[in-house]
Amino acid sequence: MKPEFDIAIIGAGIAGASLGYFLESGARVLLLEAESAPGYHTTGRSAAFWVATYGGRFIEPLTSASKTFFDAPPPGFGDAPLLGPRGGLHLAPPEGADDREHEAATALEDLEAEFAGSGLRFERYDTATLRARYPLLREAWATDAMLEPDSYDIDVARLHAGFLAGMRRRGASQVCDARVTALAHDGAGWRIATTAGEFTAKTIVNAAGAWGDEIARLAGAKPLGLMPLRRTMVVLATDPPPPADLPVVLDAGGSFYFKPDAGRIWVSPHDEIADVPRDAAPEEIDIAIAVDAFERACKLRVVHVERSWAGLRTFAPDRLPVYGYDGQVPGFFWCVGQGGFGIQTAPAAGALAAALIEHRAAPFGLDPQNYTPGRFA
Repeated sequence: MKPEFDIAIIGAGIAGASLGYFLESGARVLLLEAESAPGYHTTGRSAAFWVATYGGRFIEPLTSASKTFFDAPPPGFGDAPLLGPRGGLHLAPPEGADDREHEAATALEDLEAEFAGSGLRFERYDTATLRARYPLLREAWATDAMLEPDSYDIDVARLHAGFLAGMRRRGASQVCDARVTALAHDGAGWRIATTAGEFTAKTIVNAAGAWGDEIARLAGAKPLGLMPLRRTMVVLATDPPPPADLPVVLDAGGSFYFKPDAGRIWVSPHDEIADVPRDAAPEEIDIAIAVDAFERACKLRVVHVERSWAGLRTFAPDRLPVYGYDGQVPGFFWCVGQGGFGIQTAPAAGALAAALIEHRAAPFGLDPQNYTPGRFA
């Protein structure tokens, strides 16, 4: 068999699209998407913000390395900025607000200590300053806070579309409604059976998100134990509407976050409900928890729930992404486990994964050993 493609990427969400965009070798590339359009699942359901501390200290290097791309994207990403100013306000939970009372009480100190020496900027607010600047916060949640001024909104749709368009300009083929049903390796490459027909490629990239372990099984690779965790987002109409310059407000103890968007409030209960690979939908109880969390922290009156959705944030067992060739199955490359930070890390993570697949040096001084699939061997 002579493969018709050098690289077949399974999954056209932000992980697969960013990897494909940064390939440099002039390889023949195929991008396969199971749904009728790219980005239907987690990518299209993102909270759309860039907060450098989100995901922890091993994710921060990917987030920070992505900032240069976001600030000055190459041609093909439109004329408007990909980032808009937002800021991230971490609130100290009130006493008794969290079952883990000790951890909640030291949440801000723990966050600051975790990122000491990272170069990130933080501004600590005492009670008087916090209440003066953000009078819409209820007093119980307005005692102690830390602002990350260098936090932003992300234009997710334009970022994703720019990666896909860049792939097409370089000659990549993109096929939707192509759910992979079988994979077979014959020594020269892979036969890829899909609902859109059969394809052949020397190398396959597993960028299938929540379906990553299913693709691994089809290929004969050992599953990593990926965990699809459901996250709920609720859009609220409030009276009055939120200030347009309100930052992303995050409970430092991890029970909610909310942000303004087009005169509405987006709020998440920061839920992580174990689920299975599927078209996730919000549960009524999680919607109610989100509304309650917002009302406990904010004085804005909730008029009604305008809409809601859920997505699957998929993690490896250690909650770090996985980039690299499988140690046992030839021509099988992992690009999974982006959790809830796949959008904000996409430029650096895509560049890293592309460099690894093409056997180039890792960019931005990133250490690929932090993300290798070999750590689960």
